[in-house]
Amino acid sequence: MSKIISVNQKIRKFNNKIIVPGDKSLSIRWVLLASLANGVSKANNLLMSEDVFAAINAIKKLGIKAEIKNNECKIYGKGFNGYKYIKNLTINAENSGTLGRLLLGFLVNTPYPIKIIGDKSLSKRDFKRISDPLSKFGAKFKLRKNKFLPLKIFGSSKLVPIKYHEIKGSAQCKSSVIFGAMRTDGTTTIKAKKSRNHTELLCKHLNLPITIKENKNYDQIKIKKVYNIKKLNYNIPSDISSSAFFIVLTALSKNSELTIKNVNINPSRTGIITILKKMGVNINFKNQKTYKGEKKADIKIKSTENLKSIKCPPKLNSGAIDEFLVIFLVAAKAKGVSYFSNLNELNQKESPRLKWAEKILNKIGIKTVSTQNSIKIFGNPNLNLNLNKKIIIKNYLKDHRVFMTSVIAALAFGGHWKIYDKDSIKTSFPNFLKIINKLKKND
Repeated sequence: MSKIISVNQKIRKFNNKIIVPGDKSLSIRWVLLASLANGVSKANNLLMSEDVFAAINAIKKLGIKAEIKNNECKIYGKGFNGYKYIKNLTINAENSGTLGRLLLGFLVNTPYPIKIIGDKSLSKRDFKRISDPLSKFGAKFKLRKNKFLPLKIFGSSKLVPIKYHEIKGSAQCKSSVIFGAMRTDGTTTIKAKKSRNHTELLCKHLNLPITIKENKNYDQIKIKKVYNIKKLNYNIPSDISSSAFFIVLTALSKNSELTIKNVNINPSRTGIITILKKMGVNINFKNQKTYKGEKKADIKIKSTENLKSIKCPPKLNSGAIDEFLVIFLVAAKAKGVSYFSNLNELNQKESPRLKWAEKILNKIGIKTVSTQNSIKIFGNPNLNLNLNKKIIIKNYLKDHRVFMTSVIAALAFGGHWKIYDKDSIKTSFPNFLKIINKLKKND
């Protein structure tokens, strides 16, 4: 039976400090890079979620030892060519597009076919966007319907460098090609639309042979063959995508303040901050620091009256792609009509998120006009005054962000909500509801 939560009351005022779990993008990248490092790498504040455990299980299948004890993870790397490839190997990426796509870059030299599978949601996501560029290196792929998981990768011992133009703003595509390029003789050149740059920063920190030239709309990246990766000890900062739910909840609640400690504020990830500030939300960074190339800070948010609508510049999309669902909740309460466009990538996630965003907004009485890649939101500043509806959220492919956005909407606007598939949060934010309950006790 599906686990359901009921929310029947708006959250009252709160003033608190919280810590959210480690950044998911960094956690998965750390696992993959540490698995090919020389020696034992250690991470603290690794995100203990199903997506990260899937990454750890994947490297174990490739012969790499990993252990977790007292919130510290150790990975015993055997060097850049340390994977133990065996016949008839199947790796389950479960719900993680980041794992499924990035890992393929490291597997382009496998001497035996490797089968990659995933859960029902991941099996509906596009993997051709990864197999096409990786095929140019010399690997071969067999995909279900030429696009989906399960897939088989057939590696090559004669990999060649490539030139690749990444036009979607997908950090997963870009990162997978970077990892594939590390196994080739020669220099691979990538012209990539702006997207999150955790992979590049980690590579630079590890002194790998990568150069990046930043231009206004794209980055030019060059990668040469890698021979060694040094061990990587990492205190992983907190995840801004997880923080986004509490940023928005605070902004939409009355007389409330919140500080979220030690959050990754990498500029390629802070689109939500830029967008919400344009809408009038009171957000500030405190105690800013740089750590292994990544910027981090405490984020302080205060309740915000008189929210403003926005015509969101598409150039901010890639830096906020995982946060648009909650951004739309702010637009729902803003004065005027907000417009968001060029959101094709939003439907390449765990569920067709643009459609689900519209469903949630419509259920709370907000008028919307949408296309396949855009949405107009007709805001109502009085939205939470008389919301006394029964609202049911289910059958959303267990997309963790749909679940958490629904919880935030229920707490911010009121109504009588039944939200199915509570366990969906295990993929990215297992203690989400514990933090919610902490704020409710403080209200």
